[in-house]
Amino acid sequence: MAGTSTTAAAKTVAFLGPPSSYTHQTTKRTFSESEWELKPTVTIRDVFDAVQAGAAAFGVVPFENSTHGVVTFTLDCLADRGDSQRYADLAVCGEAYLDVHHFLLGRFPSSSAASTEDVDGGNGKGDGTSTPTKGNPVPIPPRAKPLVSLKHIQRVYSHPQAFGQSGAFLRTYLKGVDLVDVTSTSKAAELAAADETGTSAAIAGEISAELKGLDVLARSIEDREDNTTRFFVTKKLDQDGSGPDFDGIRLGGEEQDERGEEGYQGAKYKSLVSFTVPHRTPGALADVLDCFRRGKLNLTSINSLPSLIEPFQYMFFVEFEGCRFDDPDGRVKGVMEDVGRVAQGWKWLGSWRNQRRALAGKVISGERNTLS
Repeated sequence: MAGTSTTAAAKTVAFLGPPSSYTHQTTKRTFSESEWELKPTVTIRDVFDAVQAGAAAFGVVPFENSTHGVVTFTLDCLADRGDSQRYADLAVCGEAYLDVHHFLLGRFPSSSAASTEDVDGGNGKGDGTSTPTKGNPVPIPPRAKPLVSLKHIQRVYSHPQAFGQSGAFLRTYLKGVDLVDVTSTSKAAELAAADETGTSAAIAGEISAELKGLDVLARSIEDREDNTTRFFVTKKLDQDGSGPDFDGIRLGGEEQDERGEEGYQGAKYKSLVSFTVPHRTPGALADVLDCFRRGKLNLTSINSLPSLIEPFQYMFFVEFEGCRFDDPDGRVKGVMEDVGRVAQGWKWLGSWRNQRRALAGKVISGERNTLS
């Protein structure tokens, strides 16, 4: 039985569920269901736990959105702060991108509750315009209008990232409505469908409307047409620092150009490291970043979280073009040796193929985010 369990885990991929979530859609595009068992989890931490425990060979989690920024829950797991080092054996081994289009889902209003004249006014508290505030004196207008009156909507469920990506629509057409954070957009659709009063709505993908029997109240309500989410694929490392073979698994359906890039060959990869610096030393952060400049490694992302070592000291996360395992000129090795001399401490968090280079210049906004 133990052997059977181990074999099953070797062909299992854990992802942030439930089914029909954006992470599920990305996982289906990345791992063939004919070869892999796709296992949904309730939280991002559950995905990390499954991979760390050996219950899954890979994990898929959202990392950042082009509109709303980094997913803090994922960054927190990668940080692995504290003395326990719960995920010391985990690393990022891949990335995938998904164009994300949000839909407002719920129940159509009854004929007595609204007429077509109410549509532009949203829920009756909005007049079709965004209200300027001190922090946002010139708010961007929403890209979409409601398809029906929203006067009957009293609350909207969704993931915090989806709320952040649809702010203009919410501020314009759903002023004063309760916004309730939940673990995923799929869970949001489930809760809206369970409300028999019809006064709840959800921001989720179109597929959730079909699966949960909800009506589409508005389409493509995201603030930006190019709204894109990047997902990380994680794995558990073996004692030699390697892990499950990730070659041959399709990432967003794109084939990779192995060689022939102009300039630095390492640009076809990305790597992620975390580090801390002496909290009270002037220029300590600049000294670390200068290691990458001198080594001519291009930085593609910088994030931070409280280090939990002492109050208001931070752990920094730097993503750069280059690979720890394909480093013929020793550029990455040399830079990280330099970082080790000036940082308080650092940790390698993974290397993977740079999927954004493969997608650059290609029109991908026309793809539908469905489970097909």
